[in-house]
Amino acid sequence: MSQNYKVKDLSLAEQGRLDIQWAESRMPVMMEFRKQYSKTKPLKGQRIAGCLHVTKETAVLIETLREAGAEISWSGCNPLSTNDAVAAALAKNGISIYAWNGLSRDEFYWCIEKTLEFRPTLTLDDGADLIMTVHTRKPEYIKDVIGGTEETTTGVHRLRAMADEGALKYPVIAINDAETKWDFDNVYGTGQSSWDGVIRATSVLVAGKTFVSAGYGHCGKGCSERAKGMGANVIVTEIKPTAALKATLDGHRVMQMDEAAKHGDIFITATGMKDVLVKRHFEVMKDGAIVCNTGHYDCEINIPDLESLCESKRTIRPNCEEYTLKNGRRIYLLAQGRLVNLAAAEGHPSEVMDMSFANQFLGMVKLAQDGKAMKPGVHDITEEQDQMLAGIKLRTQGYSIDKLTPEQVRYAKAYAEGT
Repeated sequence: MSQNYKVKDLSLAEQGRLDIQWAESRMPVMMEFRKQYSKTKPLKGQRIAGCLHVTKETAVLIETLREAGAEISWSGCNPLSTNDAVAAALAKNGISIYAWNGLSRDEFYWCIEKTLEFRPTLTLDDGADLIMTVHTRKPEYIKDVIGGTEETTTGVHRLRAMADEGALKYPVIAINDAETKWDFDNVYGTGQSSWDGVIRATSVLVAGKTFVSAGYGHCGKGCSERAKGMGANVIVTEIKPTAALKATLDGHRVMQMDEAAKHGDIFITATGMKDVLVKRHFEVMKDGAIVCNTGHYDCEINIPDLESLCESKRTIRPNCEEYTLKNGRRIYLLAQGRLVNLAAAEGHPSEVMDMSFANQFLGMVKLAQDGKAMKPGVHDITEEQDQMLAGIKLRTQGYSIDKLTPEQVRYAKAYAEGT
């Protein structure tokens, strides 16, 4: 029988298991689900192919899905985001996994295709690369797929575009669009973990620096608020008037990138769009400017443009490359322009991923039960699920909240009462 995994170093498994146990101790919702659903096995008979960052938190999701009865095959969704120790621990625990840190593009898609070989009934994605692979390279697998889930903003955008053109062939639940995902994971998780990556890669003092956030969606807002809290002066660039206006009311300066590029000490792109930082921006940046990305793909920073201005390049610290331009100025690119929070740090803290992955888990359960009756397209998580998960999270943290009395419920529905 052929080996059902490919990881960097199986001897790392012991450290990986410690990492996973640390995450389990901080993911009470997932552990409650594991205890509950390991008895009822709602995923029995399902084959789940996953393509999502291989972190300690993802391992908690994977092993909970298996406890609920599913057969699992997994690959990483970013070439630099895999925790090799965690991947080793999962492989040693019998999970079919194809992931290691430092994948080439060809290796990245090889891993996805290996993940799909067991012909999944459900897909679980972050960025939609696995779903796209099924639709373009392995369309013969589609007839076996009941449905899928999508974790991140970029992936949901891709899938909505597919659905609009009638190209999406099975139902996909937009995990990212749950309030318990985007208003927590994207804001607090991205904000903290992106700065964790910047600081690990550079060790710079943030206080007193000018920080430029390209984008003020949930991720950009999280990065900006954390920067402000550490004493940085924050500039926001935006294309959406309402987002830019929110940034001004949050106390940040707003300007076009052509101007912001002259002032920034540290730049984080968080837009999901290509060519956010290009040649004309690099040409006016300060000596010593630090640039990085926290969007899903590495195209937000136009690295070929930076290369074209470069006289020499060297890796000066892990995940920190120094580009010396022909005019002598230096620009520091972190994590090769890929997700700085995962390539240079460990990704989002376990506590916030607890809710995101609880949504993933419940999405898999819903699809297993109801997916065959759902139409192809992108489907939202219900308000009831959002509030239920938030309630469980509060309870596990020791908090309680008020409830409306019957009289208050009647008042809320009464339309005749005025002043």
